[in-house]
Amino acid sequence: MPLEAYLLSCRSLDTMKWAVVALFIAASSASVLKVSPERGYQDGARFFHFPGDGDGIVHLVDLEEPVDVDYVEQYTRNPDNNAYWLFTRANPTVAQILLPNNANSVINSNFNFGRVTVFLAHGWNGNGRNSMSLALTQAFLENGDVNVIVLDWNRLANRNYATAKNGVPAVGRGLGQFINWLVGLGASYDRMHLVGFSLGGHLVGNAGRETGGRVRRITALDPAGPLWTRDNGRIVETDGRYVEVMHTNTGLYGYTDPCGDADFYPNGGSSMPGCWINSCSHSRAHEYMAATVRYNHLLGRECATLRDAQRDRCTGDWNPMGNSDLNKSWPGIFRGNTGRSYPF
Repeated sequence: MPLEAYLLSCRSLDTMKWAVVALFIAASSASVLKVSPERGYQDGARFFHFPGDGDGIVHLVDLEEPVDVDYVEQYTRNPDNNAYWLFTRANPTVAQILLPNNANSVINSNFNFGRVTVFLAHGWNGNGRNSMSLALTQAFLENGDVNVIVLDWNRLANRNYATAKNGVPAVGRGLGQFINWLVGLGASYDRMHLVGFSLGGHLVGNAGRETGGRVRRITALDPAGPLWTRDNGRIVETDGRYVEVMHTNTGLYGYTDPCGDADFYPNGGSSMPGCWINSCSHSRAHEYMAATVRYNHLLGRECATLRDAQRDRCTGDWNPMGNSDLNKSWPGIFRGNTGRSYPF
């Protein structure tokens, strides 16, 4: 992308400031890795770009920008800093606010203890009203008469990447505690489905872990890759009774290795049809999820290894990818090929 176009794509002064700094350093010193807006995280690099899931624009990350530990501790100490927005078929577009440890906020809402409850968690620079949250809320409500609870953690998610990433485990534990509290009121772990995108993919893993792995299903949509390789807070298969991971931009914005009971690598897991930039491939994960909740039409073929999935050399049986089925239980590595545009 030309310099002028890139600077114009920076929608905040802070983003532009760091863009100018990085480009100046890259141009003036051969010892610093040059960065482009579509280059993902590389081990040892100071600068890399990562897309915010609220605006579709990649943002410059500087790993020498300090983690605001005090802010993370202050934010996560108070569970009221996370907002829980309830949507049902009776209120599909106007949220009802559920307050942790306030039973009346649940009893006086449209929450139905006999229904499936779907939790949605956004990622970095996102919020509860971003395109992912809106599309998945609509898809789940059109597919079934369910409770959808959108977790909004935007005040922490909109800090610098390292700070937001550092706070993910604690925010996830807070969500898990909220789930445990709902179960104490009469909800059931057996009717719960946790769905998270990017940083939110690791967040819902930590939420499931806080429940002792008792939630029925967790779906992580291209969980974030940068800084997570050796982090014990990343999503793992024991976080829920069935953990499904969809990988759409491995090696750049998304996590590469299998980390769930079932790991799907559509189109090989790296570059998605119809996408010319990596941020598009990253976002395809939640777009595929919305499409499969509605149509349950995308399948993955079981693969012997991740390498086979990447090379399209899979010969096993077919397994549905995504969807809303709480009874899924088939583990393994899977690859399926999709179309270029919705519903893929």
